[in-house]
Order: sequence, then structure tokens, then C-alpha cells
Amino acid sequence: MDLSKTFCGLLACAILAALLTGIGCCIAGNDDSDGDQIADGQDNCPYVANPNQADGDGDDVGDACDNFPNTYNPNQKDPNAPASHIAADHEAADDFDMIPAASLAQAAADYRIFYGHTSHGGQILTGLDMIQSEDANYAYNDGAGTLSIEDQWDDLGNGYDNGWVGATRSVLNRPGGDINMVMWSWCGGVHTTDAAGISAYLSAMSQLETEFPNVVFVYMTGHLEGTGPTGGLNVRNNQIREYCQDHDKILFDFADIETYDPAGTAHAYDSDGCAWCTTWCASHSCPTCVECAHSHCFNCYRKGKAFWWMMARIAGWDGQ
Repeated sequence: MDLSKTFCGLLACAILAALLTGIGCCIAGNDDSDGDQIADGQDNCPYVANPNQADGDGDDVGDACDNFPNTYNPNQKDPNAPASHIAADHEAADDFDMIPAASLAQAAADYRIFYGHTSHGGQILTGLDMIQSEDANYAYNDGAGTLSIEDQWDDLGNGYDNGWVGATRSVLNRPGGDINMVMWSWCGGVHTTDAAGISAYLSAMSQLETEFPNVVFVYMTGHLEGTGPTGGLNVRNNQIREYCQDHDKILFDFADIETYDPAGTAHAYDSDGCAWCTTWCASHSCPTCVECAHSHCFNCYRKGKAFWWMMARIAGWDGQ
């Protein structure tokens, strides 16, 4: 091989490429969108010319197109923006008394909720009824100025079921409809499905969010089954939690509320029957109810508190 000819050929190619603003000659295929002689597949700023590929914060997004070039943010989210992930868990129930009255009014004014549930999910509504009987500021479905919740007897089934998806579309596509928040509960579906089934649920929720960008979608974990931290239920619940954390979703953490008593003690091997509720209420004052499906009234009460905390946060309260 005549290396001098090879070198001259490459040099001529480089000169021609420079004269033609870098389009084509020395790059395989037409895949250098910004003309900086770095192929799009290897370019950390494929649409902004940056031949030096500088990446000061090491997030694989070149300084030339990084919206915060001195802060590691590979997802390009504003690191100074408040997190939009909201998790209504046992700590939310604990913080119920902090909720500002103005946030309750804002939630009632801004949101009309559709809630799909069967008996387990109905525990939230029982809790709301208990709280409403104590304080009219927490009224719902009681006319003007109160939060509107339309509920339907149905649930998420297991992760591979999709009947709830069609039901959601039907509700949101009703002529003149004003529903702008959707929440679905599980029955025993989390316990009986696998990782792929939970992924199917998460993907379906994400698709609905894309189709209805002006609607708030609330994710949910499944109720306790007594299988503990290493059991399949908790593994699948953690899959949901991690997804919501990573993608800034709103989560009603049904299982977490059932796990912890107000003192912060975990009862990880309990079921949603809430044996710890009976023990707790034997030595503390607890409100009563007619029935909390499958469980103790105090469990429903705590879920109602966490729900109102969540609504206040969605309405703009910072939780402080």
C-alpha cells in the first residue's frame, strides 16, 4: 500500500470537507447533523457544533447544548426546580394537621376526580367520610366548594389486565366532561403479577398521560399480604415506587400507610387487616366507623388523612 497516497487522499478529503462546511466526505453516511465532524451517534451535542466535545460536568451532554453545563443532570431537568414527585405515605398521614385550609379550598376548586376501586380501594373513601364527620372543611361531594370525586366499582385487576385503560378513556372522552384527575386502586393484583405485569401497568399509565396531558394521574401500590420485606408483593410495590420516584409521578402508597403506626414503628409482616391498628387503638383514642372493608377503621382513617395531604400538595402546598 502506498501510504503517501493514502495520507494525501485523507488530507484532500479533510480540506474539501472544511470547504463544504463539513458535510459528508469523511464521515460514513450523512449522520453529522451539526457539521462538526463528529457522527451523531458519538456526538454529545448532535445538533450543536462542538468539535472539542467538552463536557465539564461529566453528564454525557456536551457543554454547548447542556442547559446546566456546571451541574450533573443527564436528564436535562432543571436541578433547581422543585421535585414534582409526590408520595402520599405514612408520613403524609402523620402530617395531616399541617395542611393549610387554603390548600383544601384550592384542591376543591381545581380538581374533579375519577376514582376506580373495589372494596380495598374503598378504604380511602371510608377514611374521607370519617374525616368529613369531624371537620366540614374536609367535605367532599357535598355541593359547591367541596371536592368532587366520581367513583366506579372496578380496579386494576393485575398488571396484564387493561380493562381499566378503556374505562379511563371512556370517562375522559365524555362530551363536556370535566374530570382532570384519575386514580385507580388495586385489589390483590400486585401480589399476583410479576415484574413484566407491573411494567405493563406503568406503561399503560404513561400512555394515558401522553394522551391526556391536562389530566393528573395518581399511581398506587398494592395492599399488604403479610409476606414481609422480601416477599413478592413488596418487590413489586418497590418497582412502582422506584418508577414514580425516577419519573416524578404522584403516588398514593397504600402499602406504606398500612405498614407504619403513628409512632413510626414498622409492621412489615402485617396484612391489610392491620393487626397493629387493634393494638394501637387499645391504648390510644381512635375514631370509629361503620365498616372499613377488610381492615380496621384506623387504617381507613389514616388513608383518608394521606389522601387529603396528597390533594393539598397537588394543589400547590409545599408540605411545610
